[in-house]
Amino acid sequence: MLERFAPTLQYSIDEAFLLLGPRTAQTDLAAFGQEVKDALRRLVGVPVCVGIARTYTLAKLANRTAKKLPVFDGVCVWDSTRPEWCDALLSRLPVSEVWGIASRLERRLAAQGITTIADLRAADPVAIRARFNVVVMRTVLELQGTPAVTLEEERVGKEQLIFSRSFSEPVTTREGMRQVLSVYGQQAAARLVRHRQKAKLLTVFAGTSHFAAQRDFPNMLVPLPAPTSDPVVLAKAAGRILPLLHEGTPYARAGIMLTDLRPADGQAAFEPFRFRHEDEGIAELVDQVNRKLGGGSLGLGHGGLRPGPQWQMKRQKLSPRATTHWDELALVKAS
Repeated sequence: MLERFAPTLQYSIDEAFLLLGPRTAQTDLAAFGQEVKDALRRLVGVPVCVGIARTYTLAKLANRTAKKLPVFDGVCVWDSTRPEWCDALLSRLPVSEVWGIASRLERRLAAQGITTIADLRAADPVAIRARFNVVVMRTVLELQGTPAVTLEEERVGKEQLIFSRSFSEPVTTREGMRQVLSVYGQQAAARLVRHRQKAKLLTVFAGTSHFAAQRDFPNMLVPLPAPTSDPVVLAKAAGRILPLLHEGTPYARAGIMLTDLRPADGQAAFEPFRFRHEDEGIAELVDQVNRKLGGGSLGLGHGGLRPGPQWQMKRQKLSPRATTHWDELALVKAS
């Protein structure tokens, strides 16, 4: 629904970023924000607040301001807000409120006398890069109003992809683990497809509980013949760990890590151009079907076996999924 408001969109379960582009010079941004807010409430039934700013980081702060201060009526345009209000807000907020500043980095910044967002905004970007890294320097630039992070960088900037789960019931056979790794290989491939990336290295691992009588933690690094997002190739590569497993040992966890990621449209010299399954678009097809009909609706080989396996992920503490699953919609009863 948001795509009609902006040409570029990135979203997750609880937030969305819209790149407005050149239209901002001719647009009443406060009215535009109200239009977006009202449309989401009317068409989707989800109440939201809207923050509009020159940069990613300031947009997050504007959104927080819109949530906390009723005077904004759910929409804060950072550049239109009185400067003294912005300064007062940034002087009160700890630096940990900035997007991407974790507790360890917060302690390092505090050692340099930077404890509030206002302190970080006032810092010298070059000095910050020398003392920390380019990521923190970009954050300073963003707070100062200079765009330093783009939607495209956020979309394709992953350096590794990990798919790892704990089982509801231990897996004690190689055949059972073969199905696990087949499913995980296909799910990892789906993530690569969505991020428009391919992987050149695969690490596969499994492990028992640290408290088990029979403890075992096998792992294997598998170089792939060429960068790929092919679910068949990834599942077979993950299966190479099976000879290292011991029959009867209760494995409680397994996972796949993909590294050396490349853009999907790139091609290195002297490497095969595509795998046969990629030519047939199997990864894209499986992903499209599962996104439309629900995860696990379609699988390849051992990854498509029915009924559902006993080893599926532990979900005793799973939060309600009212925004993504029809059968878990929140119900309100009026007496």
